[in-house]
Amino acid sequence: MAPKTPNVCMEALLRESGWTYASFVMAVNRIGTEVGHPTSYDESAVHHWLKGTVPRKEARAAIVEAMSRRLFRPVTYEEAGFPAPVGHGAALGTVEGLIDLGRQDMDPSRRSVLGAALFSVAITIPDWPDVVGRAEAFSAGVVTHIGMGEVQMVQAMTERVSDLDDQFGGRHARPMAAAFLVNTVAGYLRAEAPSHVRKAMMSAAADLCYLTGYMAVDEGLHGLAQRYYLKALELAGAADDHLTYCTTLRGMSVQAVDLGHGRQAMRLADAAAAASPQAGPRMRAFLAGQQAHSAAQLGNSAAAIRFMSQAERAMDVAESQSKAFGSYDPAALMYHLSQVRHELNDKAGAVQAMRESTKIAFPHYRRTRVRHLSLTAERQLDVGQLEAACESWNAALNDYPLVQSGRCDEKMSIMVSRLSPHAKNRQVQALFRRAQAAGVRVGA
Repeated sequence: MAPKTPNVCMEALLRESGWTYASFVMAVNRIGTEVGHPTSYDESAVHHWLKGTVPRKEARAAIVEAMSRRLFRPVTYEEAGFPAPVGHGAALGTVEGLIDLGRQDMDPSRRSVLGAALFSVAITIPDWPDVVGRAEAFSAGVVTHIGMGEVQMVQAMTERVSDLDDQFGGRHARPMAAAFLVNTVAGYLRAEAPSHVRKAMMSAAADLCYLTGYMAVDEGLHGLAQRYYLKALELAGAADDHLTYCTTLRGMSVQAVDLGHGRQAMRLADAAAAASPQAGPRMRAFLAGQQAHSAAQLGNSAAAIRFMSQAERAMDVAESQSKAFGSYDPAALMYHLSQVRHELNDKAGAVQAMRESTKIAFPHYRRTRVRHLSLTAERQLDVGQLEAACESWNAALNDYPLVQSGRCDEKMSIMVSRLSPHAKNRQVQALFRRAQAAGVRVGA
């Protein structure tokens, strides 16, 4: 047997990172847990990798992602001394890639594989000039003719799925959206159409891809969500649709900041703001609020306060012009303010802002209400308000049984974990009984 070749590439990356072997494997193990496949590597594994042992496929992905997060730049498989994964070559065309992605998402047998896809801080986000002018790629395989009627049907379907998602969560709605993308929308994207209809269809498809990615986030399928978001960016660019391109970047920033990747979230939020020079005041408020949250997570209090002031001023203008039902509203602005205060260690201020947010939130956003009431409870508990926290969690339980949402499930698990030290309290015991009746697992 030929002797193994030492992995000098990984050795160079380790030197650049400044990590000890223990810190390195801890980061790799953490990423394994993040995607639902915990690993328990120790320092001996690093010795083996450096001597030339090629880790398992899943470990290679985790190693590359860990190094990318540590070094704040993309790290390739080749740079880490690994062979490129199968199918890692040239990317599929936009429509072909969309079909491939949707078919995988429709197939229940593939769910565990999709769920294991890593959220990547090093993912390449196409700039606006990179995605403009790709419409010609959609003309291959022309078989039918479409008009604005088909565009309106896709838009209406997206609105219906969005309503279902808002009320009941995305667990059941996302596979339906994926099937619609594959069986209907992909065909429309390849059909004959006048230029204005073609662009309108690509814009409608981009909107649906964004929504499908958002629903994947709701289930904690962050790698899958990124793939949908990238398709949304490609389609929006080809359609010359600045609004959906900007909205998608903003959504990607929200995903990143919620996962604790503040630097990536800031980059995406800044890109979204730069891509929307013609944005109205409501969108500007949302973008500035997101920039504020990202800056606060990075510990940049001056920038966070500045962006938050911009968001508040833009919201004042938006509310004076029209009352939007949905979109970015004062309740969402107060949520961002709470996040900023929490990141900057103003715990009492974070509680106050979350209470304001839940008071004025639109009642039909059931999943959001469960999540935000739960977050209010967590922050009330942070400042020692046990009884108030129980009241907020009780309010969240009013809607929880009606929602199929991974993020809401996670919030209930957090509730049980946070209240376990207070299990002898009567209010907590009553809350736990109610939670069990709603299907929440309480205790071992």
